[in-house]
Amino acid sequence: IVFSGNGPSGICLSYLLSGYIPYFKRHSLHPHPILQRKLEEAPEVSVLDQDLEYLSEGLEGRSHSPVALLFDTLQRPDTDFGGTAESVLTWWHEPDRAIPHLVLGRNAPGGAWHSIEGSMVTLSRGEWMGLPDLPFKEWLKQKRRGLRNNRATAEDIAQYYQHYVMKKGLQKNFRCGTVVTSVRKVSAESISNHTQKHLQEDSDSLWSSNEQSTEVFQVDGFFKTVAGDKEPFSIYAENVVLATGTYDNPTWLGVKGENLSYVHHQLSALEEAVKNNSVGIMSDPVLIVGAGLTAADAILFAHHCNIPVIHVFRRRVGDPGLIFNQLPKMMYPEYHKVHQMMKEQTAACAGPYEHYISLPEHHVLSFGKDKKCILQDKNGCQKAYKISMALVLTGSNPNLSFLPNDGIDLAMDSDQPVNPKRNPIDVDPFTYECTQEKGLYALGPLAGDNFVRFVQGGALAVASSLLKKANKNPP
Repeated sequence: IVFSGNGPSGICLSYLLSGYIPYFKRHSLHPHPILQRKLEEAPEVSVLDQDLEYLSEGLEGRSHSPVALLFDTLQRPDTDFGGTAESVLTWWHEPDRAIPHLVLGRNAPGGAWHSIEGSMVTLSRGEWMGLPDLPFKEWLKQKRRGLRNNRATAEDIAQYYQHYVMKKGLQKNFRCGTVVTSVRKVSAESISNHTQKHLQEDSDSLWSSNEQSTEVFQVDGFFKTVAGDKEPFSIYAENVVLATGTYDNPTWLGVKGENLSYVHHQLSALEEAVKNNSVGIMSDPVLIVGAGLTAADAILFAHHCNIPVIHVFRRRVGDPGLIFNQLPKMMYPEYHKVHQMMKEQTAACAGPYEHYISLPEHHVLSFGKDKKCILQDKNGCQKAYKISMALVLTGSNPNLSFLPNDGIDLAMDSDQPVNPKRNPIDVDPFTYECTQEKGLYALGPLAGDNFVRFVQGGALAVASSLLKKANKNPP
């Protein structure tokens, strides 16, 4: 089995496939009485070997995935009500039930968490970032650190995921510094006869199954050596798990001049510009496009450095779909502050915040070579602004260029690109196997699970399915 991606989804699945098996802890009490009764029916049978659909029936919470809700509530029974009840799971190491697997990733274990500015504070509460059987809070205590406002920094999380892989002895399964360039189905016969050259290159035929012979996946890519060379590899696997997340491909607006050197699509560009003193208190404003949390992080960073900002977004400030309108004020004071700025500091009426102008219900028409940006409001009125740099922070899409047809055939709507919020990969909710391609699984944001606390249920579903396939389930 090969996984593409070594973030929290891949790490959690590696733990489960390394023979770490969860059981209901005898004499523990779950606050959900119906689930408690179901768990007591067969405490000697591991959760992986039980009927996940039956166990998760009737659970409600902040995820659309029944298995994500199940695994989350088993590990953190009353966390949504501010409780600190212990997990009702106990973990047993059963090496004979381990399934050989390889986890391929570009970075160290932890995936995109290594690419995020270390001091950034997470949206989720710190304890929700933890993986099975090693609470994040306990690890933080060992470092003699506490959680600020119950939340953690990106640097802490990246270190915790690396520590987890070492502590649980999973490192032998991880290959870091690898880039996957192609995943496709080939017949087992063609491998033994070395006749890959006869395989059709038509992308439509690559997903179609061949009844005559057993098929496997061919995973191609390269390994980056310490010397900077690229060593190619090919691996054959009966099952492949896609766990690549969505950090790779920032969304573009698709407007004229967006490819000019002063237009950027990642927050790190602003951090770099501040370090190089290329923007500062006296420079022309920085244009920030978007109304999500990354745009808010950029505004907070610029505000902290006294850098003038023009903030453009398409929605109304009071739009219920805006993330700020869904966050509790007490827990997220800094994002609440950005929301206040967006409300009070429009171009029409000056507010109390210096160096910041909010332009709701506006969009970018074009970027000029002279660093002039043309914006348009909802009534069609246009205005030019002179800026020092632009940050387009309107979300990101997964990079699935290694799949036939960029993975579009696997999506819920197979006419549109895969998107974690609007068009995830179509998977069976209790195995996370792709409905369009047997043997291929999708985890995390690719399957529509966008929070670390909920990606782990997908890993439970995949592990349960793979153990059944391998006949490593006890009777």
